[in-house]
Amino acid sequence: MTTTAQVAAARDSNGALAWSSGTIVATVIGWITAVLVLDADGGRWLQRGLGAMTWLVLVALLARELPLVRVQTAVVVVFATAVEYTFAPALEVYSYRFDNVPMYVPPGHGLVYLAALAIGRTALVSAYQRGWANLVLVLGGSYAAYGVLLAERPDVLGAFWFCCLAGFLRWGPSPGLYVGAFFVVTYLELAGTTLGTWTWATSDPTGLVSIGNPPSGAAGGYGWFDLAATLAAPSVLALLHRLTADRATPARRRGGDRWWPRRRHPADRRTPPGW
Repeated sequence: MTTTAQVAAARDSNGALAWSSGTIVATVIGWITAVLVLDADGGRWLQRGLGAMTWLVLVALLARELPLVRVQTAVVVVFATAVEYTFAPALEVYSYRFDNVPMYVPPGHGLVYLAALAIGRTALVSAYQRGWANLVLVLGGSYAAYGVLLAERPDVLGAFWFCCLAGFLRWGPSPGLYVGAFFVVTYLELAGTTLGTWTWATSDPTGLVSIGNPPSGAAGGYGWFDLAATLAAPSVLALLHRLTADRATPARRRGGDRWWPRRRHPADRRTPPGW
């Protein structure tokens, strides 16, 4: 398990090579906004083009990140993509304009994670994590209460996800990451639903849990992606290192300590031991 503070400390060793947190956040928010606006009235081919460009933006931002952050982002992309195809086309908990999962969505999840991580490792947030966590609890709790008590569409799912977010802030390994996720995801959901890029169903498939458009505590749902990244990435990275080391092992080590070939070449006048 690696916390946001540990990632930030290790990242400082990269010096000028690393993108600044401000650059990452500005790039992600700006690009996501542009994609949502362009896709609001675009066709499928535009979606595909936006998807390809979103992958390029993600790769460019990851190019200057630590290997651990790259693996964390990959875990988020894989996990979130599986959730997208389960909850959108399959269960219809929410739906996109073409009843698909736009090509920019998988890499978009990676960008959202990077922006949340960048906010969490800023000096302002990392120095006052508890204060920022309390602010998120007040803002998020007020939003969730509005969704349950006052909104035209009751939002029980949003309240549940806010409880998840509160748990992540209290017991999660990286409170700063969840602080960043609250601001980035809340903006993303409000922008996407306002532009009509996606729409949430009024209830879950059972009809028992009401859902706002968007759910107020959506950041708590994203928190599960972030938790998976922080918990799984170190093990995945260690596995990759072992696989890389195995490939780099010289052939003579893989064959043991024998220095002679298995079949003697006629030109070789050496006499191996025991022959």
